[in-house]
Amino acid sequence: MKIVRKIGVLAGVLLLISGVNVSQAADASIKVAVVNVQQVLQQSPKVAEYSKKLESQFKTRQTKIGDEQKTLQDALEKFKKESPTMSEKERNDMQKKIAAERSDLVKKVVAYQQDLQKEQNKIMQGILGDINGIVTTIAKNQNYALVLDSQAVIFAADGNDITKDVAKKFNGDKA
Repeated sequence: MKIVRKIGVLAGVLLLISGVNVSQAADASIKVAVVNVQQVLQQSPKVAEYSKKLESQFKTRQTKIGDEQKTLQDALEKFKKESPTMSEKERNDMQKKIAAERSDLVKKVVAYQQDLQKEQNKIMQGILGDINGIVTTIAKNQNYALVLDSQAVIFAADGNDITKDVAKKFNGDKA
């Protein structure tokens, strides 16, 4: 759900930035619409599909990291049990080995998180681009001068909410 929340916030900002037309804002009879981007994303089978794809793409790495964490934890427990009976050289060697394994694991976790974040951002940009294009098309077709994310608006009349239209087009429905 983190990706959906991030996408919702970014989409709201993009809609605010791209929707403002200064010359029309001065006109007293501008038409304003709202769209709940967060709702579109949360209820979208398309976004759920992207999330599953991302999860499966990174599942093996995540499992491997989890296994290495367990192995490291087991080594630490073994060290705690056996260290009182070890010679100083054995204790130092085992400490160095554990420290090296921990360092290696930290590098793998950081690389995993960076790769995951990069992939999430790539997907998010594509989704936001699609939604922004859909909102722009609907706004032009229905003569809206301004479209805001409904989460940034305190009140809006029901007739000005284009969330359902955006969701239908985003999810590929023709209706």
